Amino acid sequence: MDVGDVVTAQLLVSPYDASTTATLTVTAPDGTTSTPVASTVDGGQTWTAPLTYTAAGIWLLHWTVTGTGASVENEQIAVAPTPDAGPAERVYATTTDLANYLQAAPPLNAGLLLRDAARMLEQRVLRLCHYDVDTTGMPTDPDVTAAIGRAVCAQAAWWDEVGDHTGAAGAGYGNVSIGSVSLGRTTGSASSSASGQDSAARQIAPQVWDALRAPHLHGLLVVGGVTVP
Repeated sequence: MDVGDVVTAQLLVSPYDASTTATLTVTAPDGTTSTPVASTVDGGQTWTAPLTYTAAGIWLLHWTVTGTGASVENEQIAVAPTPDAGPAERVYATTTDLANYLQAAPPLNAGLLLRDAARMLEQRVLRLCHYDVDTTGMPTDPDVTAAIGRAVCAQAAWWDEVGDHTGAAGAGYGNVSIGSVSLGRTTGSASSSASGQDSAARQIAPQVWDALRAPHLHGLLVVGGVTVP
């Protein structure tokens, strides 16, 4: 299911007769409830109610049947958000920028990759940089804006290449022994291996530094406390 889907919730009751009545209570992901009008056209066996999924998340459909066939039925429905919908964040690059950077069609999860790339670079790189920003935290110089956009695209492209942007592929065991069999990782600590912190997904793409250290950024961008040469 997707946000905006208009559906007809349905319940089949057995046994049933003229005394059978069904009501539906819907709990939205934010905890608010509603009671769509439930009706039957076959004497009480099939009950339907109109429903619109207005938000992403888990919806709970709670049917209560009274009279013949009295029972309670619960159903959970997972609703997906509109692609690329989410809280406003500084992204620095669009999917068009990524397509131009790749010189190819971007992956379908390009919006997610760009958001996550921006978030990681803000935490690991950009917070250590110095450049002029506006009241929203976005760079004001067009050359710096373009450079950071290229850096974000470079990180997203790196993740697309390695096939992992969360670090899950690098998570697992540190050192484990089972009988005479010993399994381990030779790089990084056991804790970082287990958490995925030493995976390729948690590395800064080399092209990020190429973008941020471009010569034309001299005097406009300071990386790690050192002015771009």
